[in-house]
Amino acid sequence: MKNIFISLVISAGFFFLASMFFNTQHSILIALIALLVVMWTNEALPIGVVSLLPIVLFPAFGILDIKTTTANYSNTTIFLFMGGFMIAIATQKINLHKYISNKLLMIFPSTPRGMIFSLAITAALLSSILSNSTSALLLIPIAIFLTDNIKFKARLALAIAYGCSIGGIITPIGTPPNLILMGFMEQHSIEPIAFIQWILLTGPLAIVMLILIPWVLSLGLSDIKLDNKLDLKEKLLPDQKRLVYILLGLITLLLVNSKIEPYYSGLGLNETAILLGFGLLMFVPKIGFITWEDAKNIPYEIIFLFGAGFTIAKAFSNTGLANEVANYMLSLTDLPVVVLILMVAAIITFTTEITSNTALISIALPIIYSLGEATHMDMTLLLMIATICASYAFMLPIATPPNAIAMSSGAIKVKQMAKFGVVFNIIGIIAITAIALVYWQYFI
Repeated sequence: MKNIFISLVISAGFFFLASMFFNTQHSILIALIALLVVMWTNEALPIGVVSLLPIVLFPAFGILDIKTTTANYSNTTIFLFMGGFMIAIATQKINLHKYISNKLLMIFPSTPRGMIFSLAITAALLSSILSNSTSALLLIPIAIFLTDNIKFKARLALAIAYGCSIGGIITPIGTPPNLILMGFMEQHSIEPIAFIQWILLTGPLAIVMLILIPWVLSLGLSDIKLDNKLDLKEKLLPDQKRLVYILLGLITLLLVNSKIEPYYSGLGLNETAILLGFGLLMFVPKIGFITWEDAKNIPYEIIFLFGAGFTIAKAFSNTGLANEVANYMLSLTDLPVVVLILMVAAIITFTTEITSNTALISIALPIIYSLGEATHMDMTLLLMIATICASYAFMLPIATPPNAIAMSSGAIKVKQMAKFGVVFNIIGIIAITAIALVYWQYFI
């Protein structure tokens, strides 16, 4: 009850503060969003319960009608993610993730730096196809098991957490903000970024970050002796081979389906249907690997969280609040493009540190959209920059799920995470801005 009371007090404070600058409806919306964000943060209620509150609160306060509100909880992007969850559950059930991790750990030398690089890259690759939360949960126990040295254990935990965040941006399904962007683009009739095009855009950024961050994390560890406890001789089992073939088929279909304008128009299949179809294939006897009992492990509270995020974004647009906030930001439009991009990247990155990246990007995208209309900049470019920055927050546990999972392991303290994180935030902002200016704006 204490946390609920705190949430209500903060929400009321936001209402009175917002009323100095906005009309009553906009002030109420800001207060409701503050209520949701604080309750997500302090866990006053379960995350799934908080995520369903917009269905009650938004119609009650005249923000959106009930039909418009509930429609956001069936956004097609949600079913894309459900398909990914089904594949992830199958991967975990037959321990294919452990086989992949073990083999990847053999690539680098058995030194502290080698292990940090191998775990970061393993985390990045896994989180590009599984959720970054799932990838972190799967790999953190390996990091804790590898060494008894407290300092080295903390660096390994950070390598996994940061690797998951870095890799989560590689594909549209890697992390929730990516999916929210895809849903937002669909809502505003913006041509979506194809699966393979997304990988080609984000790949160079991920590579840069996967070189810099593990290298920094490995500094000062040269005197530590590695006690490698991991058995790397595991063989691929028949069920695992079958799933590998299915995943290769999925990747092949996504490749063939992707458009490469103006040379190839793709198959024209809906990627949500493809992912959900392969997810449902996991239930087929003698082909798949899971039953409906296993499906109960799908994190439905995260699906409700997506619905809440899409609803917040819709409310920002429909009530005109996004335009009002954008008007206050119009003073930025006279700045050079590079400065504008740097400011957007910095604002999103550091704001994410104190709130859920999923909630933040739901609020930020409508504002960035309105800002893009005012500046006549490439809309997809600005939205992409904001979305990636929402995942590249490395300072605090609350910023991203992998950060929180690393903290929950007990191997890392907030002070340590903040010390490395502030440096990596700045590196990320500079890297995203540079790649957006020299690469993305010519290929989006």
